[in-house]
Amino acid sequence: MVKIRMSRVGRKNLPIYTIVATDSRAPRDGEVLEKLGQYNPKAAEALKGVNVEGIKAWLSKGAQLSDTVRTLLKRNNVKL
Repeated sequence: MVKIRMSRVGRKNLPIYTIVATDSRAPRDGEVLEKLGQYNPKAAEALKGVNVEGIKAWLSKGAQLSDTVRTLLKRNNVKL
């Protein structure tokens, strides 16, 4: 099953998360199918470059959003 979740990048004490579509059995920072945007919790504009059309396409194929990504998108008024 494909999940849309976050993968951690960045350095120590400065996390940046990439929103990715990946196999649910893959490790958190493992191989990804597609990068769909970035989340920087310490920036003024937290979400950057979110590919809404890409997320909709994966959802139409049966992918599921993780709870964290669903909450993040809803909090930042991203309409799916």
